[in-house]
Amino acid sequence: MSKPLNGIKILDLTHMLSGPYCGMILADLGAETIKVEPPQGEGTRKLLATDPKNSLDGMGAYFITLNRNKQSVCIDLKFEDGLAVFYELVKAADVVVNNFGAGVPAKLKIDHEHLKAINPRIICCSITGFGSNGPNFKRPAFDQVAQATGGGMSITGMDPESPVRAGIPIGDLGGGMFAVMGIQAALLERERSGLGQDIDISMLDCQISLLNYMATMYFLSGENPEPIGNSHFVHVPYNTFKTADGFVVIAVITDNFWQNLKGVVNIPELDIPELDGQPGRWAQRDFIENKLNDVLSQKATAYWIEKLEKARIPCAPVNKFSDALSDAQVLHRNMVVELTSSKGNVTKGPGNPIKFSRTNEESFSAAPEVGEHTEEVLMRVAGLSKEQVATLREIGAIR
Repeated sequence: MSKPLNGIKILDLTHMLSGPYCGMILADLGAETIKVEPPQGEGTRKLLATDPKNSLDGMGAYFITLNRNKQSVCIDLKFEDGLAVFYELVKAADVVVNNFGAGVPAKLKIDHEHLKAINPRIICCSITGFGSNGPNFKRPAFDQVAQATGGGMSITGMDPESPVRAGIPIGDLGGGMFAVMGIQAALLERERSGLGQDIDISMLDCQISLLNYMATMYFLSGENPEPIGNSHFVHVPYNTFKTADGFVVIAVITDNFWQNLKGVVNIPELDIPELDGQPGRWAQRDFIENKLNDVLSQKATAYWIEKLEKARIPCAPVNKFSDALSDAQVLHRNMVVELTSSKGNVTKGPGNPIKFSRTNEESFSAAPEVGEHTEEVLMRVAGLSKEQVATLREIGAIR
């Protein structure tokens, strides 16, 4: 097996989206990712599980995707014997990741303070809505709460009166992605210090980080930015335009691109010196966009993409999922992969976007059934005997 995180053991205590997405990335990169579930199974198992359009063999799209390449061990952490078994796994693990509410890991005695006494090298990562401290850290949070609190919703949409969340759940996914970065950095640091540490990921912090240069613009100007749809606050034309059968994005960010665009669309009213520089185009942006819409709407998207690409103008069709997931470039990069159920039936999902030159294996095993690997993992990783596993199962500490 040739994956970069081979040999790293992750105990994945996560549920819903932000945490499981973190675990999925780590598992895709080769970490042995052991999903530790309560006896009834992680709650996300139920999402879409009975939806005939969005499930496979009783497992919904959420779980099929987010829990590929993982093993499932069912342990009741509220049982003293269950907690003891979990501690045995911690002794052999590198990372424990959770996205419980703030304070829950400490209550369950699975926070870093408890676990470092068992394994000083253990790295713990908690993903929460607002972090582990501060005046509002105990507030509950899901994706849209993070998007709204982090300011991103205020600049998304067509006007200030109608804020819109991002179509992709970037609040949750952002938390998962930053957690992966933190875990990998902590693994590197442990090579120097020999010690683990606690990683505190706040979904709100992640959203603030993603504001990036726009946050700096606010501090410089003192002005709150407002949503401007698909246009740009500097470049013109930079927008989405209607075609005869869909939409096309055109991004003119230099005067040279503008000259090339004029040759493609052949609109006499736009071929005037006043529009050859950015300030002039910005002053006449509505006029320019209206003229472009009039012409672009007369022919199909494919026609315009061919002409625009030939003229080296940044452009793109606005793809539906069916277009994006069948795109030749996407398929070439192995970004659509087969996902199987435990029964061997197959669907498809997104691949791993992180490509390596050497440790480049890409494989995707089925999302596990509840407790599918309990006995095997407890015997191999925790060192329990078959009889000990059977006893724990009888008393309800494991499933």
